Amino acid sequence: MTDTTSPTTDRFEIDAPQRELLDQVLDKWSLQVLNELCERPCRFSELRRLIPAVTQKSLTATLRRLERNGVVERAVMSTRPVAIEYRITPLGKTLRPPVDAILAWAREHLPAIEEARHRFDD
Repeated sequence: MTDTTSPTTDRFEIDAPQRELLDQVLDKWSLQVLNELCERPCRFSELRRLIPAVTQKSLTATLRRLERNGVVERAVMSTRPVAIEYRITPLGKTLRPPVDAILAWAREHLPAIEEARHRFDD
């Protein structure tokens, strides 16, 4: 069996503010919204079409959480009728590299994870 202990300096710790932030910006809908907004600004209705599984209520809550955390900004467009557009902020763009790293890890290790799941389920 592999030793799972590690030196105290390498301890993996997440305190309450970090946990709360990660829960708010890396959940299922947030990642999909950020993925779309990394491409271009979108209006609410566009996001609904691009992410068809999300409900209006969940999308509204997700956008508000992302805006509160400074990751997304809401821009009022001076059109008739007035339109609201959502954009990723410079802070939000800094999430891309760590999310890409996690996705790369998942792609690399997915076969081993699926094998472990099959062993567990049997």
